[in-house]
Formats: sequence, C-alpha cells, structure tokens
Amino acid sequence: MTDPAPRAMSEADYLRTERESPYKREYVGGFVYPLHAQAGASGEHVRISGRIMAALLPDADRLGCRIYQSDMQLYIPSASSYFYPDVMLVCSGEQPGRYFETAPCLLVEVLSGSTAHNDRRTKHQVYTAIPTLQTYLIVSQDERYVVEYQRGEAGWVMREHRGAGQVAVPCLGRSLSLEEMYRGVL
Repeated sequence: MTDPAPRAMSEADYLRTERESPYKREYVGGFVYPLHAQAGASGEHVRISGRIMAALLPDADRLGCRIYQSDMQLYIPSASSYFYPDVMLVCSGEQPGRYFETAPCLLVEVLSGSTAHNDRRTKHQVYTAIPTLQTYLIVSQDERYVVEYQRGEAGWVMREHRGAGQVAVPCLGRSLSLEEMYRGVL
C-alpha cells in the first residue's frame, strides 16, 4: 500500500484541521503531506531521536533552552510551512506558539525509507534558510552515519561521520558524539 498523495489545502484549513487529524501532517507551501499514515516510526528511529534529546536535555535546561522530540511543530513563515522535526532545540528568548516554534538553533531528522529524500532535499533547503538555525543533522537509523550541516561565516559546511565522530552543537557550547546518539541501538 502506498502513502496518501499530498493534498492542496490552504494554510488556514490546515491549521484548523491539524489538531483533530488522526495522524500528523506536514504543510509545505500549500500542500499537506501525511506522516506515518500507515504506521509509526521504527524502534531504532524512536530510540535514536530519544538518545539525542536525552544527551542534550541537561545542557538545554541549564541554558534555558527548549528541546522537543517529534510532536512540536516548526513553523517557517517565509516558506508557509509546518514540519515535525525529530528533534528541535530552541535557545532564543522568543516566546513559542502553543503548538509551534519558529527559531530553532538545531534540527535533527532521523532518516526512514519514506522520508529520506524529503529530509535530504526539501527540508534541507527550507531548514537552512532559517536565520537562527546553526546545525542541521540527518541521522541514519540503519548504520552509524550522520550528515552534519553547520552554518559558518561563508555559508553552510557539510561533514559526514561514519562509525564514530563528534558533531558541534554551538547553541549549547558542546558537541554530541555518535556514541551518544547510537548507544544501545547500533
């Protein structure tokens, strides 16, 4: 069975219906994309995003930042889009909406077969245009492999980490190791 096709919808209709929807949906420039319409995420996917959040939570709390795992929306006004990142870290003083944040400094997407293309292309393009974003991580759930995008003075720098390594999380003044991300999973 295939996932339902994207549907055209106004932003107002999306916002009006999202809270009552039987499954999460992302909204990208006038189209609604169902997430996990058939079933939930794999155990590896959930545990990896949980490990990332758990590793960063003490520092986030210490610095007054907010960290979320998959249920808080990211609203990007410039792209008229709403996403559900697997992990989102916000360290700005900006007050969040009740159901969304707008100023993340770190976004993490854990790849699954149905979302990999979107995470690498569409989300990368939209996420890296967010002025507050410093780090975007694309994390494999099938092997210890992370693609790290860091905002630098000359633009975005991409690094790949396979097996081991450290990724910078500048807004927390720390790094995050692949061991922390994958411990007990892979």
